[in-house]
Amino acid sequence: MPAAWLVLPTYDEADNVEAIVRAACEQLSRTGRSFRVLVVDDRSPDGTGQIADRLAAELEDVEVLHRENKRGIGPAYLAGFRHALANDAELVLEMDADFSHDPTDLPRLIAAAEAADLVLGSRYVPGGGVTDWGRLRRGISRLGSLYAQLVLHLPVRDLTGGFKCFRRSVLETLDLDTVSTDGYGFQIEMTYRTVRAGFRVAEVPIIFRDRRVGNSKMSWQIWIEAFWKVPALPLRVGRGSSRSRLGDMH
Repeated sequence: MPAAWLVLPTYDEADNVEAIVRAACEQLSRTGRSFRVLVVDDRSPDGTGQIADRLAAELEDVEVLHRENKRGIGPAYLAGFRHALANDAELVLEMDADFSHDPTDLPRLIAAAEAADLVLGSRYVPGGGVTDWGRLRRGISRLGSLYAQLVLHLPVRDLTGGFKCFRRSVLETLDLDTVSTDGYGFQIEMTYRTVRAGFRVAEVPIIFRDRRVGNSKMSWQIWIEAFWKVPALPLRVGRGSSRSRLGDMH
């Protein structure tokens, strides 16, 4: 079966990286596919990269891509995507390294990719949700997705989420060199480009949980960047095709 690659960007995730890599490997092994877990570490000062190197030496399905400095989650994902494509990945997944996304959902996203080109793990379709967040943080997240929906005229309900499965053909078609956003803006831009290119997009319900340990890497600056860059996306990306089909999978 086609190979699946999971890209895990890390920065100061020493308390999470071993557990998340092992959990992801266990779940991916259940899909019957060959797989790789690629840790993309931005020279974490807490030793995350060294832990990942030890795991790669122990586990044959784990690799580590070290970057020289912290340049943001968007560029980290793009570096991981390019590496996976160069090594014959057919499916490329992304998820957080802090257990906000449940590794047990990985097989569900991969299964949904049989009928879609991009699968989104969605908090905002029936069956999905968010736990462990206060009312304010939930409201900001929901409003961020609604804002992007309205501005970009997209029926996708969870545009800011970072739990995804791309088919190879999507990433090969998109001009990754021109993707310039980070954080939530990166997630919005990648989904927008996919829709405009005419690919099939599906959302599957997930439960999003707050990180187990450590501090969130998101900031008000990342939210502000997403807010002001979203309206410019149609101009930068171009109208392209609007033939993509979207749907929920429960």
